[in-house]
Amino acid sequence: MRKKRTKASCALALVLTLGGTLTGCGGGEGGGSGGKVTLRFTWWGNPDRAARTDQAVKLFEKRHPNIDISTSFAGFDTYKAKLATQAAGGDAPDVMQLDYRQINQYATSGILLDLGKHRELRTKDIDKGLLATGVVDDKQYALPVARGAEAIPYDAALWRKAGVPEPTIDWTWADWTDAMRKLKASKKDIGGRVGSTDPGQSEDVFEIWLRGRGKALYTEGGGLGFTADDLTRFWEFTTKLRKEGVVAPAEQTTQMDGTVENTPLGRLKAVSDFNWDAPSSGYDPIVGKGLKLAPLPAGDDGRPALYYKPSMFFGASAKSQHPKQAAQFIDFLLNDPAAGAILGATRGIPANDSIRDKVLPKLEGFDQVVSAYQKQFEGKLKDPPAAPPKGDASLQSTFTRDYDQVSYERLSPREAAENYITEAKAELKQ
Repeated sequence: MRKKRTKASCALALVLTLGGTLTGCGGGEGGGSGGKVTLRFTWWGNPDRAARTDQAVKLFEKRHPNIDISTSFAGFDTYKAKLATQAAGGDAPDVMQLDYRQINQYATSGILLDLGKHRELRTKDIDKGLLATGVVDDKQYALPVARGAEAIPYDAALWRKAGVPEPTIDWTWADWTDAMRKLKASKKDIGGRVGSTDPGQSEDVFEIWLRGRGKALYTEGGGLGFTADDLTRFWEFTTKLRKEGVVAPAEQTTQMDGTVENTPLGRLKAVSDFNWDAPSSGYDPIVGKGLKLAPLPAGDDGRPALYYKPSMFFGASAKSQHPKQAAQFIDFLLNDPAAGAILGATRGIPANDSIRDKVLPKLEGFDQVVSAYQKQFEGKLKDPPAAPPKGDASLQSTFTRDYDQVSYERLSPREAAENYITEAKAELKQ
């Protein structure tokens, strides 16, 4: 990736690592030399997304020679922490990639620009259901980039070598558990790996587990949609599997940092993982041709649990000195056919209907895997829940932290669940 420096921004240089080091520093507020405007653009992702994003940025700059784009990226956990620090200090980047669970918090905190006021941004071709998920208090604070679904990336070659039937669209948690135990029993055939990353550390997986039981993370009013009993059952379930040795031990899951490289599957310590479909492309150079995607299990009664979620959003800083140019850049990324061809499905299947129709037939490599994975769910999934309430972003970290205490046997599943509920209610001001 390129490196750009201005006097205003080099003091705030970002050094973020994802399989390598990328330094992005640019004068987000002060512009660049020669009268140019410089926009800071930050996002999370993997090396594949980085390469394609850089190509799209170069094309935008070629078309807009008066605008420079200074980019930086990292793995999700590092990115999320850095962006929170920047936002709290009044130094949010001009254009930023946002997770579903950041929208409400950042919008109500005055960090995000009301994009609905900018005619430079066209939204007529963006899926209306997905578009609504970026609205808070009747204002369009963020625009969905693409749609994604949670998935289980797995090494199908090892799965078959172990003689375990491959996952199906309607498999249940009982089926998944049976498969993990069979993989463990065939440990010699799979190179001594465990079946999966421990799902207990992921709030995303817990949400799917809840939905399969007719519950949700949050109520429509923004309160908790589950109890300490629900969370205790989930963590007792995952703890039993961890103690059996069929999922990764604490020493491996606590090394995870939001990059695929530091997951048990990425370190070739597990046969499968839990991730969103598009980011799973990061496993492709590691796992190779055997990489496939399976759906997360349905409830044990067959109740479907997955949903199409905006894979991510683009938003702009309310304090940007160049809101028009920021809107132009977001419009380019979302609506320009050439940008769509470059970016493909690296951020998910495009939310823009016209871009999606043009992109899908031309997808190659793992993008085709993502497209086929989503296609099987057409017309079968329920609508996505409303954007999580303010406070959820920090609760994701709390969830993982509390489960770390369980996985190291410092707290029982019940004790950790009750701790989480207490903190969650305080965070949500219930």
